[in-house]
Amino acid sequence: MNILTTMFLRYDNEKIYYPNSVLATKPISNFNRSPDMSDSFEFSIDLKTPLEKIGTLKLKIKQYLENNPQHWHSNHSVVVMEIENMNKIKMALYVDHRMNFQNYAEKSRRKTGLVLEMKRIFEELSIRYDRLPQEVRLVGNTRN
Repeated sequence: MNILTTMFLRYDNEKIYYPNSVLATKPISNFNRSPDMSDSFEFSIDLKTPLEKIGTLKLKIKQYLENNPQHWHSNHSVVVMEIENMNKIKMALYVDHRMNFQNYAEKSRRKTGLVLEMKRIFEELSIRYDRLPQEVRLVGNTRN
């Protein structure tokens, strides 16, 4: 913005200059090209996890997001995606960053903090997932 003119950047990067006296009589809109970025975190828990613990997990996630309003919007969702092999519940956490995609390093730093907080919550609530035992067959020469 200059004293007498204002420069606008068109969608094809063409610079267009208008006299401020003309702009003073016109409405001006500003479109945000980079909305806040969404993110997700998928995880699995044991099918035997009590529903009360899942409810506490959701509450602690909500508290973490609300305690970090500078990084996260409070609207989020924790969803059950499926039950797999009758031994694990696949879940996902969907969150919205308070930033746009242009700052990828900051996005990664925030997600790292969120994932480490999820790990801490899992440990605090003793929520885990153990893989089923696998059958092992040894093949080889047997000597008598």
